[in-house]
Amino acid sequence: MKNPVVWRSLVVVGACLPFVGAQHAAPLQSAPPGPALTPEDSAFHALNRLAYGPRPGDVPRVVAEGVMRWIDRQLSPDGIDDDHWAQRERRFDILNYDRGDLAALYAEAQRERRELRLAAGQTAEGPDSVGAQHAAPLPNQSDPMIPKSRRLAGEFADLAVVRAALSERQLFEVMVDFWTNHFNIYFAKGADRFLTPDYIEHTIRPRAMGKFEDLLIATAKSPAMLFYLDNWESVAPGSAPPAALRVRARPLFGRRPGLFGPVRDPARQDSVRRRALERMAKGINENYARELLELHTLGVDGGYTQQDVIDVARIFTGWSIERPQQGGGLEFHDWAHDTGEKQVLGVRFPAGHGIDEGIRLLKLLANHPATMHHVSRKLCQRFVNDDPPDGCVDDAVAAWKRSSGDMREVLRAIFHGPDFWAAENMRAKVKTPLEFVVSAARAVAAEPDTSPRLAQVVARLGEPLYLHVAPDGYPEREAAWVN
Repeated sequence: MKNPVVWRSLVVVGACLPFVGAQHAAPLQSAPPGPALTPEDSAFHALNRLAYGPRPGDVPRVVAEGVMRWIDRQLSPDGIDDDHWAQRERRFDILNYDRGDLAALYAEAQRERRELRLAAGQTAEGPDSVGAQHAAPLPNQSDPMIPKSRRLAGEFADLAVVRAALSERQLFEVMVDFWTNHFNIYFAKGADRFLTPDYIEHTIRPRAMGKFEDLLIATAKSPAMLFYLDNWESVAPGSAPPAALRVRARPLFGRRPGLFGPVRDPARQDSVRRRALERMAKGINENYARELLELHTLGVDGGYTQQDVIDVARIFTGWSIERPQQGGGLEFHDWAHDTGEKQVLGVRFPAGHGIDEGIRLLKLLANHPATMHHVSRKLCQRFVNDDPPDGCVDDAVAAWKRSSGDMREVLRAIFHGPDFWAAENMRAKVKTPLEFVVSAARAVAAEPDTSPRLAQVVARLGEPLYLHVAPDGYPEREAAWVN
């Protein structure tokens, strides 16, 4: 933060903000129902739900524009002038690196750690080895002694906070956070150290306000998701890789040494080759299939069975990842794919198909009634109330059906619906740590820089960005954040 006075002000104002909007807090002003709301009340409510809180002067500006016009403008972010933020965004070095660049930095950091361990007399595969260090937190200071890969990871977390604070496309940034948690991955797991930035920048952000089907397919194809939920290793029972691949037997990603270049120590060569061969063709992995149904689409009560999970996992066998040197994108291994007949949710998938049946399944799930209800309920929970009204969910589902899952229309139905403006839903939400810190920064018109201070505060409050281990993402309900 450039100005220490502003930073101290941020801390003071921030102490007052976590419960603004909490249903058990003393209301700032009684909110009459629906039409009796003053324009200022309506603007304040909209800025606290569709945005990360008002900056000085925002409430009168939204009143002057008209609250509903401001909402409709936020629903079309491409039409919002965000040049001020675009100029600031260029200061973040992380945006100059693609996943191949980050993979090289990550591999370099691995080599440096191995050399330090060997110099200290430690074994290369001890408790401080590659696997153990993934559990460590991301760097919390811009220390030149910290490897560049870790400093860039910390900068990426700060980028999310600064974007939320400064961008004029506020609803867009809120939706990026929503989808980041809905399609959660874990930054500190192996190859996701260098795949996560690409996942956020090129999978989530371009589709945050588009059709759910497109976003679902993109996340399924994402190397970050394939790695996080282990689908990249899922193969049909009894399948065997081509002879050339067996001879090469080199580890692909992350948790294994020798990611780039030859391993010169003969003993380590044998060890690496043996471990790589042992990991090959282990069979079907159900992790992605289960989370796809339970979290990403149908919901835990979505009507699927364990046999559905198994057949979904069979459909996604062979969905793997290219080597980083080749781009690190989706790579379909036909030799690893289960070509037998499957059935999911009563729908038959004939034998003899390949990657196309995965796309067919994703489209089926994206437009399934249970998915519409599950995701619509989560959106109403995010924008209206921790216990969303049935009417809000019904309006969102109806808009989903009319628009084939266009999130702008689903959100429009929520924001134009009576539940969004009902008195009982005013000030009925507790801020998450990210919302708390960003709204505090906006309340004092802070201009944060590229230092990691704000991201550090968010992490200390319990929400280190991109570091929620479980696939369900950070919770929305107040019980998770209030003690």
